[in-house]
Amino acid sequence: MSHHENLKILAFVGLTGSGKTTAVEHFTEKGFPKVYFGGIIYEAMAEAGIEKGEENETKFRVEIREKEGSDFVVKRIIKQIHDLADAGQHRIIADGIYTWDEYKAIKHEFPGETTVIAITSPKHMRYHWLESRLDRPQTPQISAARDQHEIETLQKGGPIAAADFFIMNNGSLENFYEQLDAVAQSLEF
Repeated sequence: MSHHENLKILAFVGLTGSGKTTAVEHFTEKGFPKVYFGGIIYEAMAEAGIEKGEENETKFRVEIREKEGSDFVVKRIIKQIHDLADAGQHRIIADGIYTWDEYKAIKHEFPGETTVIAITSPKHMRYHWLESRLDRPQTPQISAARDQHEIETLQKGGPIAAADFFIMNNGSLENFYEQLDAVAQSLEF
């Protein structure tokens, strides 16, 4: 557990396709640095010579946590946040807490400094967005299987349910940004 002067972390959670990446990009475009939970997995996959892809990623996420421990990702994220804070960053975006253990670790390591924001969207909208995205598009069947995997295996529901704020992403992009900015402003972020 540590304390950095005036540190605030906005951590985004949500099921695949809910709008986490869009929310994170909204803040990184304003100049805030980010740490990316999924990026830790992609780095480890690259180190292991495993190609990106839904099937490989799903299998690898489980295997790496079995091999390295369930806190494998969050330990690296915590180090990245400390490094950013030590370099003078006081506002940091955390993209994609996945598991309940990760949620607890971040809240424990940065007490009072981490605000978790759940991005929620109706399933039919998420599946449509996932099917039409340019990077890693997926069919509704793959999306449904991923939802099941994320909820049952990765325990992604806990961090979503325990979030400090909930933003419904079901309208215009402008409305989504307004909601994000309102939460950030209320936190003096």
